[in-house]
Amino acid sequence: MPNPILPLWEYIPDGEPRVFGDRVYLYGSHDRTAGDAFCDYKLKVWSAPLNNLNEWQCHGDSFRTRPGEKRPSDTPWTDHCLYAPDVVEKDGKYYLYAYIVGAKGAVGVSDRPEGPFRLLSQYRYTDEVGDDGIFNDAGVLVDTDGKVYVYYGFEHSCMNELDPSTMCDVIPGTLQKSVIEDGEDVPKERRFFEASSPRKIGDTYYLIYSPRRGSRLAYATSSSPRGPFTYRGYIIDNGVDYPAGNDHGSIACLNGQWYVFYHRMTNHSIMSRRACVEKINILPDGTIPPVEMTSLGFEDALNPYQITPAEIACVLKGGCFITEKDLMTRVITEITDGCVMGYKYFDFGQDHTGDGLTLALQVRGMGVRCKVRVRLDDPEQGPEIGLCDIGTGDGICRMKTAPVTGRHALYLIAENRTDSWTGQFFTGRKLFELQSFVFLK
Repeated sequence: MPNPILPLWEYIPDGEPRVFGDRVYLYGSHDRTAGDAFCDYKLKVWSAPLNNLNEWQCHGDSFRTRPGEKRPSDTPWTDHCLYAPDVVEKDGKYYLYAYIVGAKGAVGVSDRPEGPFRLLSQYRYTDEVGDDGIFNDAGVLVDTDGKVYVYYGFEHSCMNELDPSTMCDVIPGTLQKSVIEDGEDVPKERRFFEASSPRKIGDTYYLIYSPRRGSRLAYATSSSPRGPFTYRGYIIDNGVDYPAGNDHGSIACLNGQWYVFYHRMTNHSIMSRRACVEKINILPDGTIPPVEMTSLGFEDALNPYQITPAEIACVLKGGCFITEKDLMTRVITEITDGCVMGYKYFDFGQDHTGDGLTLALQVRGMGVRCKVRVRLDDPEQGPEIGLCDIGTGDGICRMKTAPVTGRHALYLIAENRTDSWTGQFFTGRKLFELQSFVFLK
């Protein structure tokens, strides 16, 4: 499954991946199509079998702050939006930690990892906690010794220990503040902002989080679950050559391969966010080298001879963006002169293609004749393999390309009509919308 990894009509940001049994579960917020605010009043759970990471299944609503879908509200004290949950297993039970914006956080419990979760309690505490008891973006760690830790906070990182017998009572005297550096003298790319997600790998404790430079996922490590955690670097930046926004996610080991789960934006908004993954490596010294955004998801390579939906682009430059036309249709829109649409990576194979290939683009015309320049590997300096004429209406535009073999990034660069004096009248005008494309031998 390429990025985004869930069906393209589903918007699940803030993803927390957890492996339970022979399946990986993705717990996250739920965005609404072209919403004007973050998140929703419900949480949904998706999962896939570890032996087929392309077969994602929706388990429906798992928790709600407002009634709906034949289910009452789970939170009688508030009807505010649900943000960024986490789920852990303890003694055969599954515990959901729900962040509710502007209200006290909640803990739910279920006999099944997919839920639905019934309300167990609000967080209970008799001593000091951080974040006014809201427990912003709570991430939970059940350590190998059975102790339980909750990490949370907005602009300031906090940690408390939970009573493992109840999973919702905060143990008095356990508050740790600034478990990650967050002072004004700390560079913004390191300073804690939100999105705490703890993991233990070997004897090392990791805390993945969103720094003040909000399009990145950073990580810090410690030899103790109580910290302090030392900044080690960032894992991914969802704003490199792409419409940027906040990021929130975590890491998981699936079938011996580590992945980072994160989200990207659509609909010319920072709200309509969709789940993505990239392969990562954890080096012997515990560091995680940064990875780039790709279109790959769980795939090793994209197949250029199968239809590629435009919306899996991982590079969008010049003001173009992905938008939802209807439940079944998503396009790249607002394409003007100089816009770049990039896809990483296609494997064209090693067969010699003779006179070349045919590239077919499915477009929605805007009444303007224009061109698409096709390059490999780099949008400015990479080898050009063809130039496609785009007509004024809807349909399929074809072009012959140079022979291509091997593995390459592919870039489509939109160009205004510049071969006659009429080109000046189309400056800044929308040229077309891209729906899909395919290479033909």
